[in-house]
Amino acid sequence: MDIRNSQYTSIEQMTGQFLQNRKTTHEKPKTETALSFKELFQTKHQQGLEEKTETSLKFSKHANQRLESRNIDLSGEVLQRLEDGTRKAQQKGIKESLVMIDNMAFIVNVPSSTVVTAIDENESKVFTNIDGAVIA
Repeated sequence: MDIRNSQYTSIEQMTGQFLQNRKTTHEKPKTETALSFKELFQTKHQQGLEEKTETSLKFSKHANQRLESRNIDLSGEVLQRLEDGTRKAQQKGIKESLVMIDNMAFIVNVPSSTVVTAIDENESKVFTNIDGAVIA
């Protein structure tokens, strides 16, 4: 019996038909506005950085206690400088930063934008567990 002349389709023919149908049904037409993966990645990455820099600082319970016990007043200007210092630390890739403002020092967890503790001029000046410092 000659398979080529029979009414049955061979496996190779079915595979070819299946793959050809699959290509035509699942292909999306390319449009002029389609972005490459690199462009899409860069756009999303930049949006993520902008979102991070727009968030305001949070204060841990410990930091709030230190601010109160040491009578440290955070005026609008000092708070803005603290946020700017945290943003600079983030841009440099610092994770745990010392941010110095006038005669005050703040330890900031940069990825979570959280002030961990606050120190005034009357406290000791030894800082541990930081990987960078910013003078704001």
